[in-house]
Amino acid sequence: MTEAELYSEYKGVYLPKLLHPPESLNFLEEFNFRRDDIVVVTYPKSGTTWMQEIVPLIQSEGDMASVLTLPNWDRMPWLEEHRCIVLNLDERPSPRMFATHFHYSMMPVSYFKVKPKVIYVMRNPKDVFTGKVMFGSWFDHVKGWLNAEDQDRVMYISYEEMILDLKDSVSKIGHFLGKSLSEEVSAKIADHCIFKNMKQNKMSNYSLVPEEFMDQKISEFLRKGIAGDWKNLFTDAQTENFDAVYKEKMQDVKFKFFWDLGA
Repeated sequence: MTEAELYSEYKGVYLPKLLHPPESLNFLEEFNFRRDDIVVVTYPKSGTTWMQEIVPLIQSEGDMASVLTLPNWDRMPWLEEHRCIVLNLDERPSPRMFATHFHYSMMPVSYFKVKPKVIYVMRNPKDVFTGKVMFGSWFDHVKGWLNAEDQDRVMYISYEEMILDLKDSVSKIGHFLGKSLSEEVSAKIADHCIFKNMKQNKMSNYSLVPEEFMDQKISEFLRKGIAGDWKNLFTDAQTENFDAVYKEKMQDVKFKFFWDLGA
């Protein structure tokens, strides 16, 4: 298939047509947020599936029922994905939980009026794709959300700090969501959500997706769940070039990223 058949351009960003047809994008444009909605926002491959496991467990205070019986695309659907159209989201009790890869500037009108809670997960760009790819540039995505209005409604957390101390990260996310989790519950959630454990959950590892859409014998959707694997892939020249681009693109950003702090 040609690129034109596989991808469409929406608000200046390339999207896969199969997952995000015009009707699903129209659905999102007209979607009505609630103030207590929880939206996890990520650039692709930055911890989306991880957060689709963690946030529902925080909301249920450690009850595993939903994450063991509902596929993650139903328990915490992508707002821009066609599946949302048939999920009767208006009938779901609050707080509803969603995920999106959208840039801040791509969010619909209702988002800016209602201002739901957002958990924005960032990952070292060397460990994800960036540039002229699906969902656009990592630099544009991150800078857009870092400049979001109503910062008290946004929690910023990095993939790397979650790797370093998942239990502490679970507690911080719980606090942001208004959940006072006990040490025991935080530890229970963290243990279930350690990558090697979560990867065994068929409701989260995409093993339910038919092979014609995702052949995991070629490449597993949930790969390694580590930080810094770029060091095994980049040449010295590529590292030097990327660092130069990063310095130029991020020179006006004051935010201190976890990977820039020697972590």
